[in-house]
This record gives sequence, C-alpha cells and structure tokens, in this order.
Amino acid sequence: MKKIILTGGGTSGHVTPNIALIPKLKKEGYQIHYIGTQNGIEQNLIGEQEEITYHAIKGGKLRRYVSFKNIVDACKVMGGFVQACHVIRKVKPNVIFSKGGYVSTPVVWGAKLFRVPIVIHESDYTVGLANKLSIPFANKVCFAFPETFEHLPREKSVYTGIPIRDELFSGNKEKGYKFTGLNNKKPILLVTGGSLGSTFINKIVRNQLDELLNHYQVCHLCGKGKLDESLQTKKGYKQYEYISKELPDIFAISDVVVTRGGATFLYELLALKKPMLIIPLSKNASRGDQILNAKSFSKQGFADYIEEEDLTSDRFLISIKQLNKNKENIINKITEYRRESSTKKVLDIIKSITK
Repeated sequence: MKKIILTGGGTSGHVTPNIALIPKLKKEGYQIHYIGTQNGIEQNLIGEQEEITYHAIKGGKLRRYVSFKNIVDACKVMGGFVQACHVIRKVKPNVIFSKGGYVSTPVVWGAKLFRVPIVIHESDYTVGLANKLSIPFANKVCFAFPETFEHLPREKSVYTGIPIRDELFSGNKEKGYKFTGLNNKKPILLVTGGSLGSTFINKIVRNQLDELLNHYQVCHLCGKGKLDESLQTKKGYKQYEYISKELPDIFAISDVVVTRGGATFLYELLALKKPMLIIPLSKNASRGDQILNAKSFSKQGFADYIEEEDLTSDRFLISIKQLNKNKENIINKITEYRRESSTKKVLDIIKSITK
C-alpha cells in the first residue's frame, strides 16, 4: 500500500487543505499519516478524522527577528527533526505533502535525508519562512496566488489554488438557523478573526453592536477565551469561541463575512461565493502577507478590505453597509471566476511524484 505523510500546523489554514485532501487520498489507496505538534490546533482537527495515524513532534517557532527565544526554539526544531526522522524511518512513506507552518520544516528536512519525494504548498501571496527553508528540498511547489510565481523557483512551481473541503458545500440553512437561533428576517453578518480570534476585530464589532443589530444579525466567531459573557443573551447576536462541525451550516446562513486575511479561509469564502470585508493583520503583527492577500482579492473584485491602521468604528459601519449593498455585484464577479478543482490539481501532483 502507498503511504503518505501529511504535515502542517500552527493555525487552521495550515491544516484544513490537508483535511480536504484526505478523502481523495483514501480513494487513491494511500495509507495516511500526519506529523504535527502535541498541543497545536492540528492535533485537534486531525483527531476528528478517521483512519489517520497522528505522530506528535516538538516544534519551535521560526522568527525573522533577534530574540533569546530563538535559541530555545532552535533546540526544539532540532529535536523535532530527530523525531521526524524516526517517524519517516518507521513509516517509510512514498511521498510527503507539507502545508507549511513551523512544524513542517523539520519534517521536510527529514524527508530529504531519507530521499522521500516532497510536495510543498504555499497559500499566501508571499512565501512564509517555514516554506522558504523547505522549498530548496522540495520536488514540487504548489501555490495559490498567481502573483506568488515570481517568488518561487520556476522549474518546479505549479499554480494550483488551495484545496477546499467538500463538506463546506454541504451546509444546511435550517440546521444553521436551529444551531444559532438566528433567522432569515435580517441579513446575517458572520464575523471571524481567524482560527485564533482577533481582539481588535472583536472590540470594533462589540463597540458598534447595537447599531449593527438595527440592520443585521451577527454570528461572531471570536476565538478561544474571547467570549463576552455580558452579551450571551443579546438578541440577534450569537458568539462562539470556535466552530468546526457546524461551520458549513453557519456559512449557509451568512450573507456577508468580516474576516482576517488568511489565504485558506479567503479561498474557502471565494468557493462559497461569500462577499467579504477583509481586515488583514497589520505589518506590526505579521510579515504583511495578509495585506497582500487582501489587496489581491480586492483587485479582482472578490472583496473589500480595510487596513487595521485605517479602521475606525464609524468606517467599519460604513464599510459593512457598502458591502451588503454591493453583495450581488461581488457574487457575480466571483461567479465569473472559473478554475479546475484545486484539490484535484494538488492530488495529481502528489500522485505524479509518489515513488
């Protein structure tokens, strides 16, 4: 039986494309293993999948700036490398697929040491540090934004988009209304700050909640530990730390979405034809990749965006009103966007280099 090791973690965006590939890989006869960290979000998400063997290794954060923590994390990375090599030697995979995130780098290094074919996927407009350290060892590099090609080695890079989970398309409105207690009497605004939540977006929304509720119902995915208990009984407002199983039903009832600029989530919303207002992480908190993701989507007419530094409570309300007003035009623009299945493209590449 063919064997594949999937890896990627840190945020859900480094995991959900792997989840999209899992049922397809099973149909192709692959035995699937996953390498992630012991306490990362990937362990919880992959733990929900059947017939996947999960291997936990140490992971150290990769930083672009000088910090004493770099010494500690360098030791963790090397420890993760030794553990990854042990897993690879034991499993003897025919191919490895890496979705990025700091846990993936030692896995790719170990794969190269054992001469296992490697496919890497980069979701963002610019290449993340983990993938920068891994790309020299890869056989193929998949990428999501057309503009990313200029930052990659041409001879082994393929434009694929991002694999999207099939279950996202199976959302049921009635189940969504029942789960949230919301209804179809007012448009539903879905607010999310990414898999970890956003204190900044949460504050903006809650400061203007009464005004928002005059025109919309709000479903708010606010992140772990970020619930506001004083708003639990607020009519027309539902807040959750994180949603997994019910997410397709939440998407089904949502009219417009406020989101950060993580590429995987943006492409999922694009596939579902959801008009979105993107509030990307600022350059002070990231390498600026979310800003570039947002600009690309805005340029193509798929979304509106506001940079965090320019956002005020009043401008937020105006932007939501404008987005809702223009949602049909945005949906039409998204509908014009046609492309072969990203999941199939990535799967074909994996199959082509499986030894």
